[in-house]
Amino acid sequence: MSSPPAHPGIRIPGCWALGAEGSNAEALDRLLPPVGTGRSPRKRTTSQCKSEPPLLRTSKRTIYTAGRPPWYNEHGAQSKEAFAIGLGGGSASGKTTVARMIIEALDVPWVVLLSMDSFYKVLTRQQQEQAARNNYNFDHPDAFDFDLIVSTLQKLKQGKSVQVPVYDFTTHSRKKDWKTLYGANVIIFEGIMAFADKALLELLDMKIFVDTDSDIRLVRRLRRDISERGRDIVGVIKQYNKFVKPAFDQYIQPTMRLADIVVPRGSGNAVAIDLIVQHVHSQLEERKLRWDMAALASAHQCHPLPQTLSVLKSTPQVRGMHTIIRDKETSRDEFIFYSKRLMRLLIEHALSFLPFQDCVVQTPQGQDYAGKCYAGKQITGVSILRAGETMEPALRAVCKDVRIGTILIQTNQLTGEPELHYLRLPKDISDDHVILMDCTVSTGAAAMMAVRVLLDHDVPEDKIFLLSLLMAEMGVHSVAYAFPRVRIITTAVDKRVNDLFRIIPGIGNFGDRYFGTDAVPDGSDEEEAASVG
Repeated sequence: MSSPPAHPGIRIPGCWALGAEGSNAEALDRLLPPVGTGRSPRKRTTSQCKSEPPLLRTSKRTIYTAGRPPWYNEHGAQSKEAFAIGLGGGSASGKTTVARMIIEALDVPWVVLLSMDSFYKVLTRQQQEQAARNNYNFDHPDAFDFDLIVSTLQKLKQGKSVQVPVYDFTTHSRKKDWKTLYGANVIIFEGIMAFADKALLELLDMKIFVDTDSDIRLVRRLRRDISERGRDIVGVIKQYNKFVKPAFDQYIQPTMRLADIVVPRGSGNAVAIDLIVQHVHSQLEERKLRWDMAALASAHQCHPLPQTLSVLKSTPQVRGMHTIIRDKETSRDEFIFYSKRLMRLLIEHALSFLPFQDCVVQTPQGQDYAGKCYAGKQITGVSILRAGETMEPALRAVCKDVRIGTILIQTNQLTGEPELHYLRLPKDISDDHVILMDCTVSTGAAAMMAVRVLLDHDVPEDKIFLLSLLMAEMGVHSVAYAFPRVRIITTAVDKRVNDLFRIIPGIGNFGDRYFGTDAVPDGSDEEEAASVG
């Protein structure tokens, strides 16, 4: 039993490759009958978003299933959207297992695995009462918040961060705390109604239906519900015959013809999964996001320094401190002391660019004083680890009750791409003025990704201030060109970077000199070696 494949060139032994007859829209219009009632609610405590735990350990590597923002080019724009795979099929058909097998076989480090279980709608009071009496239909497409699903996938494909709800099946409501996910190279969305919405179908680059025999699905449900949910065999079979099977026949199985590929036997069909992986690999190769260091280096040569750059006035005192910290013979204690002095001056200088408004206060002598006060909501500091965190004490010293976040960005040694490995940002950061701190910036790659992360958290570009003790002209141009409204503030700008993209004359490995750790073998700046500046 077979049909012509929807993707030319993909013919998978032991599986069907099906294309929709007519348009997806026409097919879907016939898929959605009126809402019924009398469905039993699913017996779960909370939705299990398959992005957690954030690590998937395989025999070959650790895969980060929390995702990360895909890399952006030297213009600060994303080159290609991520590749989105939809996995549909009946309950207990093995969708999650197939998804994990695909992820492991793809051998890509950054994926997002998103479950439809997280997107049940918020129930009204009347629906809550129906759910309490087991009379609310959780198996109908209308039970899912497709608007939120579509907007979430759109943002993930664009590389933006998203908030994913956590559904509590005990109270039939969404929990207060949502999960934060990031876009990735590959996004896998799985659910029983994965193909039951027109707008959602348009976002999926590949649609896979996992077709497993109904007897096997029943056995899996029996094993799961009895061992994990404490239910009896009679209740499980009754629910399956009354609710689960009719829902599959009415809503789920008809979407099989919308799938590009149908995989019988689910995770047992290794040949089918292998050929799916080959096709996805070819798609990823076409969409490959490469960080082109040479393009960045040559993009802004001979241009004047941008107006968004502010360099601390080079007074004899400032130049004297630079002389000390640039001297390779300077002891660690003196390096730390004078670095801290420069950081304090840099922070004080940066604060003068914050918005202020007129205000009047009364002095102890009973007289009015016409002054200025901060016109923003709050100031948040974000340090790019590890050297950036050395600037946190200076910020705390001059900004009372400042909030602090951290970002760790490292370079993939195989691809040369900066990658986000760790992120901790305060809540509601989008309303704040953000001071982004890194001690040295050479190429600007790490700084650009950090700015991109803040933008993905809805921080306005003109509210971001990038602070660094030392920058190379190349890094200044790169950041300013990609993000022209970000204010760049430093104590000095060196003109050159060498062939290894180290600042010349530079300051050396700031992190190693400050923390007293061993330098990397080539003696390069830690910030450039670990995060490409």
